[in-house]
Amino acid sequence: MRQISLFIALFLFWLALSGYYKAFLLAAGVGSAIFAVYFAHRMTADDEEGHPTQLFLGTLTYYPWLVWEIVKSCWAVTKLIVDPRLPISPTLTRVTATQKTTVGLATYANSITLTPGTITAAVDGNVLTVHALVRDGAIDLEGGGMDQRVTQFEEVR
Repeated sequence: MRQISLFIALFLFWLALSGYYKAFLLAAGVGSAIFAVYFAHRMTADDEEGHPTQLFLGTLTYYPWLVWEIVKSCWAVTKLIVDPRLPISPTLTRVTATQKTTVGLATYANSITLTPGTITAAVDGNVLTVHALVRDGAIDLEGGGMDQRVTQFEEVR
């Protein structure tokens, strides 16, 4: 089942990037996806970590929440940039992740980096070093809201 899901995902991604719908090119896309799935299976890269199909249901609520967080952060960073005083207060902070899997930890670190104004600078075990453009962004992360949301995301099955 995981290979079929991977094939569908790869073919749809190929189709989105290609944009051509001629029979020969569609066949080439199908062949490419089959070829990629075959080699992913041979390299055992189609496991729970390489293609986490178990997280599909969680994405239905997590992705919209993450997009909203990104939009809010974009607005906050935009206000900082256009302010003539440029009221930034760069801060490094450490946050402890409560995720139980490497996929969950990677999701948390990437979610922090995707949110404008914050970057995950280092990961040491379950401790993330984060650079924030303003102290308020660091305080938000230290509050643990995003950490809890990612932990919920990884537990939905």
